[in-house]
This record gives sequence, C-alpha cells and structure tokens, in this order.
Amino acid sequence: MSADLKTTEYWTALARSLRPDTGLFIDGAFVDAADGRRFETINPADDSVLATVARGGAIDIDRAVASARRAFRTAPWARIAPRARMAVLYRFADLIEAHAEAFAVLDAQDMGKPIAEMLTIDVPGSLACFRFMAEAADKITGMTTATGEDALHYILRQPLGVVGCIVPWNYPLMMAAWKIAPALAAGNAVVLKPAEQSPLSALLLGRLFVEAGGPPGILNVVPGYGEEAGQALARHMDVDKIAFTGSGEVGGLMMVYAGQSNLKHVSTECGGKSPHVIMADVEDLEAAVNTAVAGIYGNQGEVCSAGSRILVERAILGDVVEAFTARTRATVRIGNPLDPATTLGPLVTRSHQKRVLSYIDIGRDEGARLAFGGAVPAGHNSGAWVEPTLFADVGNGMRIAREEIFGPVGAVIGFDGPDEALRIANDTVYGLAAGVWTRDLGKAHRFAAGVECGMVWVNGYMNGDMTQPWGGWKQTGNGRDKCFDAIVAHTQTKSVWVTLG
Repeated sequence: MSADLKTTEYWTALARSLRPDTGLFIDGAFVDAADGRRFETINPADDSVLATVARGGAIDIDRAVASARRAFRTAPWARIAPRARMAVLYRFADLIEAHAEAFAVLDAQDMGKPIAEMLTIDVPGSLACFRFMAEAADKITGMTTATGEDALHYILRQPLGVVGCIVPWNYPLMMAAWKIAPALAAGNAVVLKPAEQSPLSALLLGRLFVEAGGPPGILNVVPGYGEEAGQALARHMDVDKIAFTGSGEVGGLMMVYAGQSNLKHVSTECGGKSPHVIMADVEDLEAAVNTAVAGIYGNQGEVCSAGSRILVERAILGDVVEAFTARTRATVRIGNPLDPATTLGPLVTRSHQKRVLSYIDIGRDEGARLAFGGAVPAGHNSGAWVEPTLFADVGNGMRIAREEIFGPVGAVIGFDGPDEALRIANDTVYGLAAGVWTRDLGKAHRFAAGVECGMVWVNGYMNGDMTQPWGGWKQTGNGRDKCFDAIVAHTQTKSVWVTLG
C-alpha cells in the first residue's frame, strides 16, 4: 500500500467519526463480558476516554477457548485444502488494507503512535505478515522415510489446536498480526488477548476475519487485564500453545503457568537492551548517527529492539554526541499523533510516563551526563509525554544501561576497539538485536558472529523483511516471529507407520 498522509484535520475528523467495536469477540459475534464489567481505554495524548471496552475474565476465556476448540474440531479450517485457507487469509489482508485508515487512527489514539508511522510501518508491516503467512500455508510439508518393502512410514505436520496469543501495546496491530497470522495459516484456532492499553484494533481484526470468510470461533478476541484474562488463557487446560510478547517478568510466568497446567507450548519475546555500535572507521558517520537517532526515538522508544545502548568508539565520541544532538533537534517533532508531521507522540500511559521519568532521575543520580532532554516537554502537561533524552558518559554497569526503560532515553557508552565493544555489547541479560557500523567487513563479521543476540544489522538498523526471523537469545526469550519458522512453530509432527501386506 502507498501511504497517503493527508492532513491533521482529515485524521481528526476521521477519529471523531469512528465507532470502534467494544465487546468481546467470541464465536464470530461481539458479546458482553459474563459479569458485565467494562474498562476505559485512554488516549495518552490528552487523557481523554476513547471507549469503554468489555473486560474479559476467566469465564470469558473459558467461553472463547471452548469456541475455538469446537471450531477447530468441527469447522473445516484445519482440514480444508491449504490454498482454500490461503484464500481466506488473502481476503482478510485485503480487508485490513481497505480499513487501513481506521486501523491507523485507532492505534494512533489508543497508544499515541504517530499517524505517519502507522501508515508507513505498522499497517504495511501487518499486511506483509498476513500475505507472507497466507502464501506459506501450502508450503508446510511432511516427509517419508526409507523403510523396507514391507512398510511405509510417513510423517505428517499438523496444527497444534488452540493457540493463545498475548500481545503488547507498543505495536497493537502489527504484533497481533505477527502472532495470529502464522497460527491461522497453519490451521489452528486462536484466542487473542490484546493489551488492555490498546484493544481497539484487535477487535476490528476479529470482525474482519469473519467478514473475509473465516469460520466463527477460529479467531476470538478477548480484551481484559493481564492478571485476569491473560493469566486465565496461559493457565487454560485446553490451550495448546501460548505465543507471548511482553515483559521478561510476565514471559517467565507464561512458562510457569504452562508447567502448572497442561505443559502447553510456549514461545516468548521479552524485550532487550540492544547495542548500536559505531566504530571509528565508519564510512558514513552521518548515516550512522541518523539511524541511531531513529533507532531510539522511533515509536517513542517503546520498541523491544530499540538501540538504547549507543556504543561509540572514543576517537569519535564527541563528534557523535554533537551530531546526535543536532539531528534530534532538527528531525524529532513532538506533537499530536494525528498530525502527519509528528515523529514523537506520547507514551502509552501516565504510569509508564512516570516510570520513564524515574529512570531519567536514576541516570542523573548515577552520574551520567544529561546531553539533552530529561523532562516533560513544554506545553504538554496533559497526556503522557516525555521529551527525547540522551545521556552521555554512561557506564555499562549503570541501571540506565542495564534495564529496559522502554522510552525515548538513549545511553551513550564509549569503548576502545572492537574487543571492548563486543564485551560491552554482550554484558546484558538480554539478547534481541545489535547493530554495528564499520567499513571493515572482516571486523563487522567478527562482531556479528560474536555478539550474543538473535538479530544483527551491519551498517544499518531495523532493516529486514518477512524472511527475517525476529527473536532473541538469553532472557529475551525463545520465540521467532515473521519468517517461515514462525508458521512451522504452530504445528506438530505425527509419525504414521503402515505395515504392508
């Protein structure tokens, strides 16, 4: 799709005209929570109430899982020809594209993401995911093995059954796509639990799936709080897999809940503290700095793979901090998420704003030098705003270098030579991503081979397409999104031995 950014007035008018779905989506219809409870979802730009949404609980998760299990066993979804399933998913993607503006406005208001990012990153990325997984549906193959003449042995690869998808609030549409698209393409039924901070786009997905011809019950959407709906889904005895993206603390609980219930499959992606390394021999310092600015301030820094540790060789350290400051001042624009010129919106909630500001205080207390930022931007007292912030003279032992802040706060760490860069890069419990800038491809290759993470970019950052496995090592978790492996991970093998007469 090509992005048409239009005007602030256009997006504001569209936002006012939208009437988002607010019920639980179970068995192909919107319904109230069993106990009638609802919760407010808030616009973080101005603290206004966007909608009052049904608050799913354990009973509602039971209803959704029962619907999914019934549909998995009785609807033709898992048993139809893969290309028939592919056709439904293609129609689903076409409907998402037809509703691109609605999705863009919903997420821009629900979590503060700039409308321009929604139209150039989130919606196109979600469409790419659905179409890639749809095309992969008939590429899932079994195999035969060599046996004697008196037997035939073949191995089937079949869907798991009911998959619970628990997604975060930072990319509401795209993270939902990354989770549900491979599960659906493999023939599973899905119960999607969106983050309580950003449920609206997920509910629209549920409606459009059935409109595209998806059988009722194959995709259910249950908004609710993590400790209620999320925990009930993860503990459920009739859920075969949990696919989770979120915090490390909750990701660990997903595995505990699996052990306490039915030993369900669990895939996790739990954040990072990714090193973005700039060597002194970088060929294009301007490109490196520009990319580093985008790598920490894109999506307000609420990105699991954000290049939040900016490692700079000391020979160019002063130049980088100066250029980084100038680039930020020239290009980062704080403002209304519905303004196409905005590049930095509010954080998702007031409580998260408070958390990020507390880390800025910690950085000051630890002795890091505040290069710029560090406060609520002037004129933005309503809403959850934090201005772009950069600390220099950071040691890798400081909390602002070790803990995931998940906000627009970068930490510049100096190093001498590639060995020290690699040592600092690996000195973290996380292992999601890393970037390295150097004109020496041998140096780049040695860094890429030695860094302990799931994704490495050389002379770039955040590049990729749907063939790229997205996931990490260490406490980042064990899951892989995007890529063909993601769809295979929603299947299991069955060995069939036929004795021939």
